[in-house]
Amino acid sequence: MIGGRIKLARKKAGLSLRGLADALGGRISAQAIGKYERGEMTPSSGVLLALCQALGVSLSYLMDTQGIELTGVDFRTKANTSARDRAHVETAVIEWIERYLQIERVLELDSAEWEAPVPPRMLRAAEEAEEAEDLADQVRKEWLLGRDPIPNMTELLEEKGLKVLIEDLPPRVSGFTCLVCRSGDYPELPVVVVNRCFPLERRRLTLAHELGHRLIDPAGLAERYEEQAATYFASAFLMPRDHLEQEIGKHRNHLGYKELIDLKRLYRASGVALLVRLKNIGIINETTLIYAFQSIARGWRTEEPEELENKKERGQRERPYRFERLCYRALAEGLITLTKAAELLRCPIDEVEAGLRGPEQPHANHR
Repeated sequence: MIGGRIKLARKKAGLSLRGLADALGGRISAQAIGKYERGEMTPSSGVLLALCQALGVSLSYLMDTQGIELTGVDFRTKANTSARDRAHVETAVIEWIERYLQIERVLELDSAEWEAPVPPRMLRAAEEAEEAEDLADQVRKEWLLGRDPIPNMTELLEEKGLKVLIEDLPPRVSGFTCLVCRSGDYPELPVVVVNRCFPLERRRLTLAHELGHRLIDPAGLAERYEEQAATYFASAFLMPRDHLEQEIGKHRNHLGYKELIDLKRLYRASGVALLVRLKNIGIINETTLIYAFQSIARGWRTEEPEELENKKERGQRERPYRFERLCYRALAEGLITLTKAAELLRCPIDEVEAGLRGPEQPHANHR
């Protein structure tokens, strides 16, 4: 497995065998690196440390002590997705999940196990919109979510056993799901990865979309119809039909800018997704939709109007907190050191210490 990790990290760095040899200052030949990757030779501890430094990865990543492997990595939108892009993302996911599993092991926790709220459903291509709508209603019912907007999609999915990672992905990839396989008799762990570069509204839709992929049985569906079904599911899950009708009315001929902005804030969904949802459930017709995109919603397809988080905050709102909470729990209980917590959290020690102790209080003036 060390060989596979070296090869993946090398691709992430965009280096050829000779390029990596040059980065190592000629200390190791390209031929030797090739043998490491094929499993024909095992690098010494000194060579491993040099490789870590040259490739920008941790020693635990190259050593692969947990036997972790990713399966089912599907970027869905494959355009402009290079081997280097894929290697970068796979390396990031593996490094992150290894740290996640480490802290769960320290706390003697079973990794949160995903249990589908309903059995994966086969959808008919001609009826995927209606059936995806019904599926979204069923999931809300099973999870006791009611009909109100979902305040935090990331927290919801983590609570239900899905691990969520916000990562820099190729520009045209909004997100993907994959399975983490471990050596030993452990269940596969589903991971959802979303693109940090996208607005919060788009990330929430992606999370719901990827949830849809886990609940829709793709058997008998062409990829295009599966994607459409997952998109229908996501919109219905975030914006239930009856709740929308109550807020905006069952039939509308005209829409105003401020009303739409207030609705997108209510459902924490993108402006485009909201408009398309209104059209799909018959609240507005095709003509009204087209006019909206030509007038009050002009440019919404390329730029999210009045984003819920500004561009400097990207990835900071509705971000995953479970891993961080577990690290501080272990630190507070004395199960890990401050140095280890900083290593797991990838934060400076003084920042982690401040997170443990809280803001300094001024000394009381006793006279």
